[in-house]
Amino acid sequence: MSTSLMYHAFGLRGYQYVNSSYENGRVTFRINQPRDQFRCPDCGSDNVWAQGSAPRTFRSVPIGTKPTQIHFAVPRVYCFVCQNVRQVKLHFADPCKRYTRAFERYALDLSRHMTIKAVAEHLQVSWDTIKAIQAASLQRRFGTPKLGKLKQIAIDEIAIGKGHDYLTVVLDLISGAVVFVGDGKGVEALEPFWRRLRRSRAKIEAVATDMGRPYIRAVRDNLPTAIHVFDHFHVVKLFNDRLSALSRELYQQARTNTERQILKGTRWLLLKNPENLDPQRNEQQRLQDALELNTPLTMAYYLKDDLRQLWSQPNKRTARRVLRDWIARARASGVRMLERMGDTLEAHAKGILAFYDYPISTGPLEGTNTKIQAMKRQAYGFRDRKFYKLKILGIHESQYALVG
Repeated sequence: MSTSLMYHAFGLRGYQYVNSSYENGRVTFRINQPRDQFRCPDCGSDNVWAQGSAPRTFRSVPIGTKPTQIHFAVPRVYCFVCQNVRQVKLHFADPCKRYTRAFERYALDLSRHMTIKAVAEHLQVSWDTIKAIQAASLQRRFGTPKLGKLKQIAIDEIAIGKGHDYLTVVLDLISGAVVFVGDGKGVEALEPFWRRLRRSRAKIEAVATDMGRPYIRAVRDNLPTAIHVFDHFHVVKLFNDRLSALSRELYQQARTNTERQILKGTRWLLLKNPENLDPQRNEQQRLQDALELNTPLTMAYYLKDDLRQLWSQPNKRTARRVLRDWIARARASGVRMLERMGDTLEAHAKGILAFYDYPISTGPLEGTNTKIQAMKRQAYGFRDRKFYKLKILGIHESQYALVG
């Protein structure tokens, strides 16, 4: 072993190799630092005097399957400029760390392909050590996202556990990166984001959310000049939820067993798009029988298909005419559910038609939510919420695939 090999293999520059030992399945290298390399850690002056040392051991990258550690007596020096006694600065490890920077980089490289538990077992260190390495890296890279260049954003909440446990997520629709994760949902969860956004002086052009009142109020109060686009997937989902409720209500009101038999199991057929009906399961005929049996159900089903066409018009003017026609037909149907849906769409018409000004949606955020759920399942949950939020902020660089 030589000083040159220590430099090229372990990145130890400015140190001298002393000896090595092999005990308890570990490889230990002992190094020292020449006196002419001593510098004051505060001012960088070389006008210092040695004042003893403090022995320390650092984990480094393994050699084969053998754990490797570096033993170094860290010198203390008296600086004639600062007139203080300090330990010299280490070139190969961060302060208060028991591992080298090379070990940290190696652990992070493994973490891109393995779980924290697997990395810890492979490197023969504790689970908390690998978690701390990941947390420090995530904090350094994503802990405080820059908001100054934000133009288009999407906002939505995600459920992270049983009960009413939510996180509110803000996504940059241009870069695909999560720029904020707030505790809970509603107006209060977004307050820290609005404060940081005002300090960054970002010029937000458009915001995509669902039609929830808290989001409407929050965007109106904090981004008065931005175009607020209501996500069309949430609009269709709202109609589907009401259509499901109507189907259950009609089933309960059925007078004969024959009617109930026809209506039974058709709720999912109503929610399917016509092109997705399975002919092998006779789904088209089953749906047709249910529609012929009940007029309100028939009107609701065909209005559902017409509603989907609202976002495929050539321009905003045509879309506005299509929306007005849909609302008029819903109100003329005499079906309470359709009348209420017409009122809802009329009240939110501006945000719905804003899609033609900025064709954005919360779809990319839903995809990010899927990755978050996959990450949570892979980790079997997260006990540390702060660490979980850091993982979400870096989720756009993560990849999840089946292995075997």
